Amino acid sequence: MTTREAAPVTVGPPPVLRDAAAAVAAAEAYAAGIADGVVTRDRAGAARVPVAELAAYDASGLLAITLPVADGGAGLGPAVLSQVCRTVAAVDPAIAQAPQGHYLFLDVLIAYAAEGARRRLAAEVLAGRRIANALAERGGGDAQALRTRLTAGRLSGRKYYATGALTAHWIAVSALDENDRLVVAFVEREAAGVTLDTDWDTLGQRATVSGSVLLADVAVDPELVLPYWRCFEGPQQLGARAQLYHASIEAGIAAGVLRDARWFVTEKARPFFEAAQRGWATRAADDPHVVHRFGVMATRVAAAESLVARAAATLEGIGLTPTSADDAARGSVAVAQAKAFASEVAVEVSSELFSLSGASATDEKYDLGRHWRNARTHSAHDPVDWKYHHVGAYLLDGVLPPNHGQL
Repeated sequence: MTTREAAPVTVGPPPVLRDAAAAVAAAEAYAAGIADGVVTRDRAGAARVPVAELAAYDASGLLAITLPVADGGAGLGPAVLSQVCRTVAAVDPAIAQAPQGHYLFLDVLIAYAAEGARRRLAAEVLAGRRIANALAERGGGDAQALRTRLTAGRLSGRKYYATGALTAHWIAVSALDENDRLVVAFVEREAAGVTLDTDWDTLGQRATVSGSVLLADVAVDPELVLPYWRCFEGPQQLGARAQLYHASIEAGIAAGVLRDARWFVTEKARPFFEAAQRGWATRAADDPHVVHRFGVMATRVAAAESLVARAAATLEGIGLTPTSADDAARGSVAVAQAKAFASEVAVEVSSELFSLSGASATDEKYDLGRHWRNARTHSAHDPVDWKYHHVGAYLLDGVLPPNHGQL
């Protein structure tokens, strides 16, 4: 599939989901609708951009659930968004990751944009037009080093890990302006000078197709350039809310593993011969070792889900714009705990699945290995060691975590 064939699909006006129940029901219906294609998408990777699946997401009404009621949205907070994400990620975490940047930049617009930009882009969201991100770059001294420049209203640079950009209508691009200040510019995916590449060949999360965005002297509407540096001049919760979404993906992966492990053990696997000979088991699910191991997995997954829910509730109470550095720190630390633990659990249980199920579960026709590949790939998004470091420093000595938006 070429990038032209992967162009975003314009949908009709999506329904407005007015409350949490409607949003969760829409997520459940959407997840059920994409379930049958998950193995095909995983195997195809960048050769098959999930255009139809993401167009269906855009048409579901879920894009506007965090948009304030005053702007025409549902005004729902991080708790509902986390539940929506976990619901979709339990079926296909690659699809669940695609709109992550959309919700991040809705937060940016809500909290920091001038009225004109907010009004224009809110209307786009209500029309079912998704925003993707183009933040990360390859090369440079570290992951936050930027070479993309916005000069005299023209944007030039190259981005990578641009999740969702191939099928989005808008792309939020980070850059440095003439004064070396961090800005974010909203450009249309189809704008002149924007070229997208499907150069995405990874171990897991293959269907995100998070390839490159090349920006060659792209004209930018000045109204759609935000002073992104101002977001980090005072206490903020953008990083924590973005990281909560990623923690929710990990918890969703773990829940999907548990679902598939139960299915395989109860429907497919045979009991180990010793359990059968001793009269302990006529099914794999009767083997006491299997029962014990599944119980451990289920408990670990439940603990991860609980930490994610606790972090979401903490952010809900703090709000999008915290009033103090300590409030911002509490939110960041709660999310860091959830993200670190859920990442470890997702990797752990996706490996344990095979201890439960035996060699037959490794048959590629089941594609159960995608769970570990997805968990391992997504959990490498940022190091869990730094999460635990900031948790420990805060709880031991009251050291505030960094305010750069990554925790």
